[in-house]
Amino acid sequence: MITYLIIDDEYIAHDIIKGYCDLLPNMQLKKSCYDGLEAFEYLNNNDVDLIFLDLNMPKLKGFDFLKTLKNPPKVIVTTAYKEYALEGYELNISDYLLKPFGFERFLKAINKTFSSTISQALNLPQTSTDSKRIFLKNNTKYSQVEINHILVLEASGNYTKVITRLETITVREKLSSVLDLLPKEDFLQVHKSFVVAPKYIKSIEGNRIFIEEHIIPVGKLYKANVVQLLR
Repeated sequence: MITYLIIDDEYIAHDIIKGYCDLLPNMQLKKSCYDGLEAFEYLNNNDVDLIFLDLNMPKLKGFDFLKTLKNPPKVIVTTAYKEYALEGYELNISDYLLKPFGFERFLKAINKTFSSTISQALNLPQTSTDSKRIFLKNNTKYSQVEINHILVLEASGNYTKVITRLETITVREKLSSVLDLLPKEDFLQVHKSFVVAPKYIKSIEGNRIFIEEHIIPVGKLYKANVVQLLR
C-alpha cells in the first residue's frame, strides 16, 4: 500500500488528485492539507510514502515547506508555474506536473516514482528489484505489475503483450514505450517484436529462446545481444 498526502490550497486540486489515485490500486490518502503548516504538523507525527505538493500556497510556500523536512518522502510537485522546475529537481523531487494535467501524464509520474521508490515504501532493501512495480492500462482498468514477474514483452502493432508469471496483460502502447518504463539492465531485446527477461531463460537453441512454455524467436539484427549472454 502506498500512502500519500495532498498539500494544496485549492479544493478542486484535491478532488482531481484523489480522483486519479482512486483509479489505481493500493493508493491510500492519509490526509488532505491546505497549507504547509498543516502538513508540517501532520508529518511531525505521521509518515507517508508520497506527497503531492503545490508551490504557491499561503503562509508557507511549497519549496520552503519542503526544505523544513529532515527526511522528506517522495514528492510529486503539482503547480501552474513551470519556472520553478529546476529548483524542484535540485530538491530531488520525483516529478513536476504542470496544471492542468491529465490522467495519462499523472500516471507517468506515478510510474516514474514507483519504479525507483517502491522498495522504500514497502520497507524492503533498495537493492531489491522484486518490489519495483509499474501501472499498466488494460482496456479501462489499470493493473499494478511487479517488474520482477515479467517474462516477455511481445509487440502486436500499436499494442504490447506483457507476459508475466501470473497473467498476460495487453496494453495500448508500443513495445518501445513499455520498455522505457523498465530497468534496462533487467531486459533484453532479442527480436523487433520481442523483449525478454534474461534471468528467466531456460535454454537457447539456435535462433529460439525458451522461457517456461514460451518460445521466442531471435532476430538477425538482435543475435549479437543474445551472444553476449553466452559469454
